[in-house]
Amino acid sequence: MNLSFTDEERAFAEEIRGWLAANLDLPPSFASLEEEIEWGRRWQAKLAADRWIGVHWPHEYGGRGASPIEVAIYNMEYARSRALQPVNRVGINLAGPTLLAHGTDDQKLRWLPSILNAGELWCQLFSEPGAGSDLAALSTKATPVEGGWVLNGQKVWSSYAQFARWGICLARTNAEQPKHRGISYLVIDMEADGIEVRPLVQITGEAEFNEVFFTDVFVPDEHLVGTLDQGWAVANTTLAHERGTAFPFKEQVVHEVYLDDLYALALQRGLLDDVDASDELAQSFVELRVLRLHNWRTLSRLARGEEPGPESSWVKLAWTDMTQNMSTRALDICGETSPLWRGAHDVPENGRWQRQWLWSKAASIAGGTSEVQKNIISERILGLPRG
Repeated sequence: MNLSFTDEERAFAEEIRGWLAANLDLPPSFASLEEEIEWGRRWQAKLAADRWIGVHWPHEYGGRGASPIEVAIYNMEYARSRALQPVNRVGINLAGPTLLAHGTDDQKLRWLPSILNAGELWCQLFSEPGAGSDLAALSTKATPVEGGWVLNGQKVWSSYAQFARWGICLARTNAEQPKHRGISYLVIDMEADGIEVRPLVQITGEAEFNEVFFTDVFVPDEHLVGTLDQGWAVANTTLAHERGTAFPFKEQVVHEVYLDDLYALALQRGLLDDVDASDELAQSFVELRVLRLHNWRTLSRLARGEEPGPESSWVKLAWTDMTQNMSTRALDICGETSPLWRGAHDVPENGRWQRQWLWSKAASIAGGTSEVQKNIISERILGLPRG
C-alpha cells in the first residue's frame, strides 16, 4: 500500500482546492426540489466553464483526461469543500462515458456538450419492478417500426426523471434470444408522447426517485447506442462507471465531515465527557480510519494499473454499516430532540441529522444490496460454494 501521492497528483489536488476556495457557492436552504435543481444547473455550468466537471472525460470533449487516481483526488477535495453534488450526475458519470465508448460521432456531437454544462439533464432507465438485482430479466419491449421502435413498459427508481430531457434505457428488442441477449441500449426523449413520470415520495419526504411508464413511445433509429440486440455489452460500460472507484472516496470524506460536525454537536450539548457519547464518537472514528485504509489500498492498485477486485464489495458493505451506525449515533447525540423534524423548536441544524438517519436506511439497497455484496464476498473472496 502506497500512502503518498506523486508531485503531479499533489499539484492536481492543490489546483482543484484553490479553484473551489475561489469560486465555491455554498447552496442556500431550498424551498423545493425544483429550486435546488435550478440552482444546481447554474453551479454545474460554472464548474464546466473551467473544466472542473467530468474531469475523467477526454480533453476534446470538455474534460481533463484525469486518471483514476486524479478522479479519486477530485472527489475527495470536492466533498471536503461541501459543495453541492453536480446535478447532472447520470449524464456525467454514466451516459457520457457510455456515449464516448459506444456512441456515433453524431451522437457525441449532439449530446455530450449539454451534459457537462447541465443544459440538458439525463436519467437512467434500467431497473424495473421485476428486474432489479437481476437486471437482465427486464421486460420493457421495443418493437421495430419504420424509422425506429415503439417502446412499451415500466421503469422504476429513476433519479430526477421528472427533470430529465434524455434517458438511457435498456429494452428487449429480440424476445427469442436468451435474457442477456436481445437487449438494446436506447436514448429516450423524455418529452416524447406516451411517457408518464410519477415521483415516488421517500421516507425523507423528498421525491428524488420516480416510476416511468412508456406507452407506444416512438424511438428513432439514430437513438440506438451500439449494436442492435447487443445492449448488454453497452450496459456493462454504464454499470462499470456506476460501480466505479469514485464513490467510496467521496463518501469517506463526506463522513469525515459528518464526524467533525458530530463532535461539534456533542460539544455544544455538553456530551464529550459522557461515556456513551464519547464511545460512539470514537467507534465512528475507528470505522472511518479502517475505510480510509481500504480506500488507500484501492488507490495503490489503481496506481499499479490494476483493476479493483471483489474486495470493493467489502468496502461497499463497510460503508453501508458505517453510514447507518453513524446516523444512529447522531440521533443519540441529538437526545430528546431526535424525534423532531424540520421547523421544530430547538431541533439541531433544522433536522439535518433526522433526515440523514432516514436516508441512511437506503444505503443497504443503493449501489448493490448488502445481500448481494455478501454473496460476492463469500464466493469470490472466501471461495465458498454457490447456492
